[in-house]
Amino acid sequence: MAKNQIISVYFNGYEIGKVGYDENQRKSSFQYNPEFLKENKYKNLFPYILRRVENVQVFSEFEGETYRRLPPMIADSLPDMFGNIVFKEWLEANHQEFSAITPLEQLSYVGNRGMGALEFVPNKKLPLNTTINVEQITEVVKKVIDLKTSISEKGLSDKALLTIFKIGTSAGGARPKIVVSEHKETGKLIPGDLEYSDDFNHYLVKLSVDENQGYSKEKIEFIYYQLAIDVGIEMMPSKLIDNKHFATLRYDRIEGVKQHILTASGMTGWDFKKPENSSYENLFKLAVDLKLPHKDIQQLFKRMVFNLVFANIDDHLKNFSFIYDDNQDKWNLAPAYDLTYPLDALLNFTKVSRALSINSKRTGITRNDILGIADSFTIKNANGIIDEVVAKTQSFEELAIKNAIPSKVIEKIKSEFRFFRTQ
Repeated sequence: MAKNQIISVYFNGYEIGKVGYDENQRKSSFQYNPEFLKENKYKNLFPYILRRVENVQVFSEFEGETYRRLPPMIADSLPDMFGNIVFKEWLEANHQEFSAITPLEQLSYVGNRGMGALEFVPNKKLPLNTTINVEQITEVVKKVIDLKTSISEKGLSDKALLTIFKIGTSAGGARPKIVVSEHKETGKLIPGDLEYSDDFNHYLVKLSVDENQGYSKEKIEFIYYQLAIDVGIEMMPSKLIDNKHFATLRYDRIEGVKQHILTASGMTGWDFKKPENSSYENLFKLAVDLKLPHKDIQQLFKRMVFNLVFANIDDHLKNFSFIYDDNQDKWNLAPAYDLTYPLDALLNFTKVSRALSINSKRTGITRNDILGIADSFTIKNANGIIDEVVAKTQSFEELAIKNAIPSKVIEKIKSEFRFFRTQ
């Protein structure tokens, strides 16, 4: 593989800077484009870690799968996995494993089709003898796009979604996801990483593809979505497609414009897989430091309470995001997502604790622990918020029965709810 690799990072048509990767030393670098700095625009685009200087900034400390030694705000654009069949076939044809692919090769593949608003372009000055193989990556992207543009379906349906799933997507994770775009007038459905104009509704869809899992996790997430909306948690409009696939409108595509998004993990360098910085206190401190409006702080508190009450223990730092307002050069809390019961309700788990701690606890959290955060961050009517969310647990069973969730699953999930009664 190449010793040195370089790609350019773009936002809103501006070349922000260049990211480099030295494979031998396993270090990455970032250098702002001097012309971009002179423009003095988007000063809060990357509010932490990167200094707004012309010098090359070198990073070796961001190790592991989360960052792959890239600056965290760049690593946030890495796909969770390669879900594209064409790309996998190319890797196999070249006898390469995923682990051998460098992070910049991943970003070159993402190009301008990734989540969020950052775009990545291989540097034209890359030496011809480099094994990053810009030509091959470009060919792969071309094959992917050619294949994807040949695929279209009419309307959001099980058949249409699975057709697009077969040719892959840039979204990934533990559960199969695809991004799709639905033409507002014609209903034409195309792969969602090709189009972001306002002529389309842009969805992220979690597919229900395992008929033998015993119950629909996608329906559980839809139930949680309804419960969250009912208590005033801000989420993008969502629905079930063919009563099985969970579809939510993307908040990184608004009125035909790409939105710059950073997760809490990508913004700060706090690895969401490690416990050291994974606390709600840190999340609230970050929100305050970003000068989020107080309504966002209140909203963050309500989401925390919802996760605690409804046993969403997968409340890690990549499941909280911030959205950049490029007109005002400031950040806001992004809509909530991934609110669900994350475990398999038909399996027995022991010693499973939540991702984010409160008052240094991940189990045995009390109402007083929650109120401690409320006091620290001036939350209004904290007890009332807790009581409102707890009261909504009464609606879960009714919604679950309506969605044909097995009674055994209903009882298991209900048994995990926490009511935080006054002591």
